[in-house]
Amino acid sequence: MTRPPADPRRPLTLRDVSEASGVSEMTVSRVLRNRGDVSDTTREKVLGAAKALGYVPNKIAGALASQRVNLVGVIIPSLSNLVFPEVLSGISAELEDTGLQPVMGVTNYSPAKEEAVLYEMLSWRPSGVIIAGLEHTDTARAMLENAGVPVVEIMDVDGVGVDSVVGISHRRAGLQMAETIVAAGYRHIGFLGTKMPEDHRARKRLEGFKEGLAAAGLQLTDEEFYSGGSALLKGREMTEAILKRSPQLDFLYYSNDMIGAGGLLWCLDNGIDVPGRVGLAGFNGVDLLDGLPRRLATMDACRREIGRKAAEIIAGRPHSGLIGGEVIELEPTLQPGDTIRRV
Repeated sequence: MTRPPADPRRPLTLRDVSEASGVSEMTVSRVLRNRGDVSDTTREKVLGAAKALGYVPNKIAGALASQRVNLVGVIIPSLSNLVFPEVLSGISAELEDTGLQPVMGVTNYSPAKEEAVLYEMLSWRPSGVIIAGLEHTDTARAMLENAGVPVVEIMDVDGVGVDSVVGISHRRAGLQMAETIVAAGYRHIGFLGTKMPEDHRARKRLEGFKEGLAAAGLQLTDEEFYSGGSALLKGREMTEAILKRSPQLDFLYYSNDMIGAGGLLWCLDNGIDVPGRVGLAGFNGVDLLDGLPRRLATMDACRREIGRKAAEIIAGRPHSGLIGGEVIELEPTLQPGDTIRRV
């Protein structure tokens, strides 16, 4: 099989698939359009080559002289997570005067769904792609590498990007939170969060958190996991479960603010002294925290700024003089609120 083109700004063509599969461009076209009489062996050979290369058919071929539309594909894992609407807001605001229009796809943290959404978006030849996370299937990564347009992976810098990357280090965020909790005198610490089969950023935060505890000679006393979207009710239920199971816990670290807020409300409803008896912290710094009886400790994940800087790159406003290949790491801010004891 031939190697993908060296030029990251040249999209793959029928010729690339033809050369990789060893059949004519006309045959490749017939297979990809599902037209004409082609043997099963040839069809499998063409489809296998196309998938391995990351080739995506062009749905606007012949329709526009530029072979591009003024759309920016934005692919995120969730709309129920309060983080991503703020990211989208930053993207939209930055693209407002550029003539580019963001178009959104949601993956529900499914690698297969991400692959399908990316395939469909690239088939319309957008002017750029903004996609959450650094972890993708081999097929999705091949599509991104050969998209022929600027690609910006957002939210995370702990890994190797396809092109440009804008985000924070979730490992360092978890580490910093652990150091803060230990410095405040807490020693029996529980973690509450998603099961993380595909939420790689939550996984990296937990890894950093455990690393910070280990540096102080500590480890997690207990853990409580859930699946599905974040919600206040889940936070309440998880907090009740873990404190009944491990009443010695003096600190609860939540993977996000929504379940952390639910946990705070449960503690206050049950007369638990926060932060004296039990300290609490979440992650993301969402506006929801402004309406709580007490300010939940959290960490601002730079959501709007991530969206804004990603859009700047897509719009051709490099910050380093590079054309592609930018890595922008933002620094989240710890907000101790009212749920961590003052040192």
